[in-house]
Amino acid sequence: MTVPTVELPSGDEMPLIGVGTWNLEGETVQESVRAALDDAYAHVDTAEGYMNEAEIGEALADYDREELFLTSKVLPKNLNYESVVQSCEASLDRLGTDYLDLYLIHWPNPAISLRETLDAMATLHDRGLVRNVGVSNFSAYQLSAAQHVSDVPIAVNQIEFHPWFQRPDLVEYCRETDVVVEAAAPLARTEVLGDDTVQELAEQYDRTPAQIVLKWAVEKGVVVIPKSSSPDHVRENVDLFGWELDEDDLRRLDDLDRDYPVYDTPARDWTGDVYGIAE
Repeated sequence: MTVPTVELPSGDEMPLIGVGTWNLEGETVQESVRAALDDAYAHVDTAEGYMNEAEIGEALADYDREELFLTSKVLPKNLNYESVVQSCEASLDRLGTDYLDLYLIHWPNPAISLRETLDAMATLHDRGLVRNVGVSNFSAYQLSAAQHVSDVPIAVNQIEFHPWFQRPDLVEYCRETDVVVEAAAPLARTEVLGDDTVQELAEQYDRTPAQIVLKWAVEKGVVVIPKSSSPDHVRENVDLFGWELDEDDLRRLDDLDRDYPVYDTPARDWTGDVYGIAE
């Protein structure tokens, strides 16, 4: 099975499904990544803030780098020019690779100039260390500002997106400006899997609840990066092709939107060390 791709502004192809690695470490993350890459996956998503890049790098060493699509992210506290460059170089070193297919600003940080951050991203792009530049957890307002000052196209906005949190205005803005939408927490950190409608459809189609939710997202052209500590679940999560959800059932999932985020809540805990904003 070959996973379909979406085209980025650079012409690079990004697989519609990747393996997420948030909150996984040690042998667990290595087993997850290996289960993915031994199956149909070719797309791995990590971040310096996940503290697992070195373990992932060890796993990736057994595979052909040119066949993989690899994403990492820079922490909000490291968004000044020099820190962006240093963070990327450190991520590359831990991952054991010469370049990233996609490098994301993990969270917006209003205490640091967005222009400065994106100037550093452009430098990384010019040096060939980063093939595509993107953002994560940006609103349409923040994304439009980034697009205004960036010398490199903003290829991706990785956002919280699932049936309970569909964000139509943000998704529409991304589509209008050729930014690929990538769903972080596409399963609402498993919360949406217990939804009555999701459960009903899973039984009806003889699929897992996760497959139903992920199929709904990829049908919309949204890239998904589900994560699991279970190799079996990792393999199940990519089995989304060769079967279809009926249009009426897709609409039933559309109707589940309740504007309910599991992590991207309106305010931030700025004291957290991921932001690095001193009082």
